[in-house]
Amino acid sequence: MARALRLLALSGLLAGLALPAAAQFASLGASRTGPPLSRTEPVTFTADSVQNDRDAGIVTASGHVEAWQNDHVLRADKVTFDRNTNVAAASGHVVMVEPDGQVVFSDYAELTQGMRDGVLRGMRAILAENGRLASNGARRTEGKINELSRAVYSTCNLCKRDPDKPPLWQLRAYKAVQDVEHKRIEYEDAVLEMYGIPVFYFPYFSHADPSAKRESGFLVPSIGNTSHLGAFASVPYFWAIDNSIDATITPTLATKTGPQVDVLYRQRFNNGAVRIDTSAGYDESTFQGHIFARGNFAYNDTWRYGFDINEATSANYLRDFHIANHGSNVLASSIYAEGFGQGAYARLSTSFYKGLDASVVDKELPFVLPRYQYSYFGTPDSLGGRLSVDTNDFNVLRRVGTNDQRAGLSVNWERPGVGAYGDVWKLTLHADGVAYNANDLNQLPNFSSVENSSTARGLPTAALELRWPLARDGVSMGSQLIEPIAQLILAPNTGSAGYRNVPNEDSLAPEFTADNLFALNRFPGIDRLEGGVRANIGVHAAWYWGDTTFDGLIGQSYRLHKDDTFPSYVGLNGTVSDVVARAYLAPASWFDLTYSTRLDHKTLDVRYADALAGVGPGWLRLNGGYIFTSYDPFFLYDPLVNYQTLGYGGTTTPRNEVQIGASTHWGRWRLSGYGRRDLETSRMVAIGGEGAYEDECFIFDVKFFRRYTSINGDNGDTTVLFQITFKTVGQFGFHAM
Repeated sequence: MARALRLLALSGLLAGLALPAAAQFASLGASRTGPPLSRTEPVTFTADSVQNDRDAGIVTASGHVEAWQNDHVLRADKVTFDRNTNVAAASGHVVMVEPDGQVVFSDYAELTQGMRDGVLRGMRAILAENGRLASNGARRTEGKINELSRAVYSTCNLCKRDPDKPPLWQLRAYKAVQDVEHKRIEYEDAVLEMYGIPVFYFPYFSHADPSAKRESGFLVPSIGNTSHLGAFASVPYFWAIDNSIDATITPTLATKTGPQVDVLYRQRFNNGAVRIDTSAGYDESTFQGHIFARGNFAYNDTWRYGFDINEATSANYLRDFHIANHGSNVLASSIYAEGFGQGAYARLSTSFYKGLDASVVDKELPFVLPRYQYSYFGTPDSLGGRLSVDTNDFNVLRRVGTNDQRAGLSVNWERPGVGAYGDVWKLTLHADGVAYNANDLNQLPNFSSVENSSTARGLPTAALELRWPLARDGVSMGSQLIEPIAQLILAPNTGSAGYRNVPNEDSLAPEFTADNLFALNRFPGIDRLEGGVRANIGVHAAWYWGDTTFDGLIGQSYRLHKDDTFPSYVGLNGTVSDVVARAYLAPASWFDLTYSTRLDHKTLDVRYADALAGVGPGWLRLNGGYIFTSYDPFFLYDPLVNYQTLGYGGTTTPRNEVQIGASTHWGRWRLSGYGRRDLETSRMVAIGGEGAYEDECFIFDVKFFRRYTSINGDNGDTTVLFQITFKTVGQFGFHAM
């Protein structure tokens, strides 16, 4: 019968004891509870059999030996302990489990000092994140330092059919040091091998242990060539200042510009976090820089506050050094405080903007000092309805342009219900009240004939909506739904003449689509309100049959009196609106189509169309998109447009674009590409593509992007980027522009 033996003090208490098999077994990597154990803590072990040579002072444990002390676990076929030298020799399937979970294998090990010191032959270690470290021999000191000879490191799995086949990549070094305490591995005389072929030599190289979450050190450098920088090189350094603070410092040297340095600072607090990205450099023959700072903090369970500050010297500087927001010509900043209650939300904020190029005049950009928002959504009352209250108040200042103050209040009460015949109805009582004070109303963005104005407006609205869902559930033909919808809205008439003295900050670009067919106000804000007696009618239909899905809506709006409040291009000016529709069709799992449109109610000419389609299985997907509008929103508020001549609506230049693309993935490979073309001007807008390979230890990613449109007079832009990632070691990248 196999016996197990439990030693309470391996250093002197063995005296030929033979105990029954009742020893305690520790699981691999098991953690211990209670206070930390000292290095004098006794070694506890189990074994199938024990021999004690008291004359020689040697204890030999054989068969499934497992010993542990201070959260260090040793397993072997045989362990011999010499009480004269306090050296334990382990042989046969030697396994050591460290307190941090690292597992070390060895052919033979001699250990002292509670398994903290020792010499290992044929050492192999399993680290976090699939890391593997091996060497011909190793010497460990204090359980903190492992000195390795002829070391190899990789995170790649070996080939199951041919384990001797070299992995995709591995680091091979003459010697290495694993610093367990500081979680770092350092190599001397190292070579990076790909499939066993040396590709790069490092006299010295180090990287963080895979189990380390944050460690100071140099990151893998980035090199490249761009039309704006020329040849460049960046060497980032990551500085883990403490457990809650770190910084990444990235100096860049380039042939066409002066030096530049970027610093990313991050800090966590008990109640929030701060992130500051700032840089300074010499670009376009002048000193330039940027700062993007963001922070948010919780004051208590209800309130929080924060800031988002963005400043830069120019758009070209952000573009040249490829800094975030480099595609924008305006930067927005804000400071805010917000609170969350039961069904309520409040926010107080201030915002300001920074122009980055000559097309944006800073004096014309607004300062919002301050803006107050509040929303309340109540619980059902005794009548079964719900009350909601919203206010959006602000003070907008411009050095050149309209300065205005607004105080607005919206009150809404809704009562849903279900009729005896399955009809679903909803009664809505709504009221908007707004007061304004405006100066320089005759300047941008309003261009009114009045210079100054103080006015107030109110609009009560009542609406009744009726839906009658007619559903059929059939086994052979699936489930069908036909749902007629009718909505009657009663409100006083409004018109553009009544808004001549009212500034417009939040309703500059209204749209009429199937998504807002049944909205009480089809302006995006409340500076312009839709009034009048009107009816909205539509039909909603759906069909669900196996993998086939169809969902669509078509409708139109009618009013008693014409309303010239909307721009002419929206399709809501007359007594009969344009026809709006949307549809989603998926006849099979490999095909889907989403389409939204607006048609002229007289000629049925397309005034707006937006389509997106995808076809193919997951491993090969083709997609296409199309958008058409009878106007181009990018030109509506161009500063060069003469508003007093063209009026509200700006330009009739249509927008007509198509985009096609494809993506595929097969095993560890993925590819994608797309192209976008302006059909109105017969010019390409952009093309791009990406190819990547990824497995458990390696990522290779190539991206290409070409922009044909001009930003800040650059006449387009081309970017080529590739990145190679050796997982747990670092990235190497190159990009050209």
